Amino acid sequence: MDDSSPASSSAPRLALTGISKQYPAVRANDDVALTVAAGEIHAVLGENGAGKSTLMKIIYGAVRPDAGEIRWEGETVEIASPAAARKLGIGMVFQHFSLFETLTVGENIALALDEPFDLKTLGKRIREVSADYGLDIDPQRHVHSLTVGERQRVEIVRCLLQNPRLLIMDEPTSVLTPQAVRKLFETLRRLAAEGCSILYISHKLDEIQALCDSATVMRGGRVTGRVTPRDETHASLAQLMVGHSLPDYTRRAHTPGNVLLEVRQLSVASADPFGTSLDDVSFAVHGGEIFGMAGVSGNGQAELLAALSGETRSSQPDVIEICGQPAGRLGAGARRALGFAFVPEERLGRGAVPALSLAENALLTAHREKMVRSGWIDARAMKAFAQRCIAAFDVRCGGPDALAQSLSGGNLQKYIVGREMLQAPKVLVVAQPTWGVDVGAAAFIRQQLLDLSASGVAILVISEELEELFDICDRVAVLARGRLSPVRRCGDTNAEEIGRWMAGLFGERDSATLPPSPPGEPAHA
Repeated sequence: MDDSSPASSSAPRLALTGISKQYPAVRANDDVALTVAAGEIHAVLGENGAGKSTLMKIIYGAVRPDAGEIRWEGETVEIASPAAARKLGIGMVFQHFSLFETLTVGENIALALDEPFDLKTLGKRIREVSADYGLDIDPQRHVHSLTVGERQRVEIVRCLLQNPRLLIMDEPTSVLTPQAVRKLFETLRRLAAEGCSILYISHKLDEIQALCDSATVMRGGRVTGRVTPRDETHASLAQLMVGHSLPDYTRRAHTPGNVLLEVRQLSVASADPFGTSLDDVSFAVHGGEIFGMAGVSGNGQAELLAALSGETRSSQPDVIEICGQPAGRLGAGARRALGFAFVPEERLGRGAVPALSLAENALLTAHREKMVRSGWIDARAMKAFAQRCIAAFDVRCGGPDALAQSLSGGNLQKYIVGREMLQAPKVLVVAQPTWGVDVGAAAFIRQQLLDLSASGVAILVISEELEELFDICDRVAVLARGRLSPVRRCGDTNAEEIGRWMAGLFGERDSATLPPSPPGEPAHA
């Protein structure tokens, strides 16, 4: 990367002073100062709602500050739009995607380019860059057919094609295997060595410590500290972010009970021509157990979740059993009547309707909680349930009438998880429970899952956060290319083995070393 411009002088690449932004209900940024040098990898840490995303959008020109100064390579600038930011050399990978569903990957990337392009040539560049970064994606695929993880890859590749001088990355590794994370870090370090500055937002403190040269910590819209991550501990960084130390997870003693969720030789042809079909997937989850399923998005998770939730039905009733009842042919409502609850990976759009209030979103899945009487909606009961969820799960919002889209990602996730848990399920399937959630909210959600399992509930957690799976799960397996790996007790495996399996590298040799299953469970599970 050529760095012979003013960036090579003593002036920092980016310097912010006195940045403030007021919204009607909250002061998102309050007198924020931030400096990033050329070639520096700088972390911005904070809870959900701390003001990080607003600050990054101001730098990228997507939001105008109310006050403050932005200096770019020593010169005062006004960044009026993302196009103006890109012209300066600023690129951003957003946590929440900005992609058009009906367009292809190549067409979406083309929309972000400010110079003339040829789709065929662009497609070749996309393949080359995505392969180089370990983020393989087909430029011909339509976005509506992509999983959440694949969409994030598109955002990353789209940004990297612009050869930025400052690269803003918001939670870029949440869908990558440990091996792919290392590959990405190698690339980021190479970019930094060539003079590219990187602003890095992540809730994974081990990543911050391994990758970043310095960090600015925010809380409540203000800067609360500036630290060198390598000189800190996880505990000290977490305390700077949330204002208090995080408690250790509490595991209550319990004995796994009967199988409450069983899947037998489930094979599902994907309705999406670009999806991944399931091939002979079998596993069982006991009451009082948390069963973890790892894997990179796009390997059959969407198809498995649809089959478990009832969105996709099987012709064979006993291919899925819930609490001993054949459920393969049952729809979503009938499965919920058996005691099934479900948290999808997509918060907005699947877990909650953005434009509806929290009370109305409670009605969507919890209407059996006395919210409907003789066919009439009981608005008072609906709001009472929402308020109970808000209080029990520490959801920071404007009350039951607050719109779902007004909540930060972590608070909305706590609400959705709480809504399902308060229905006292017997079986709970949770996809990506803490994706993009800060350390405080993540610790809270994981503890709630542990407490629920200790009460006898069977929990299946599908997650790409290996640390999360090892923290809370009793057993773990990997879904790769539509096939399920052998099952391991968490104490009998490690992140390296699970990472290899996430790449599909498992077979008969692995099965031969499979430890015994818990009492009453089929050996294949």
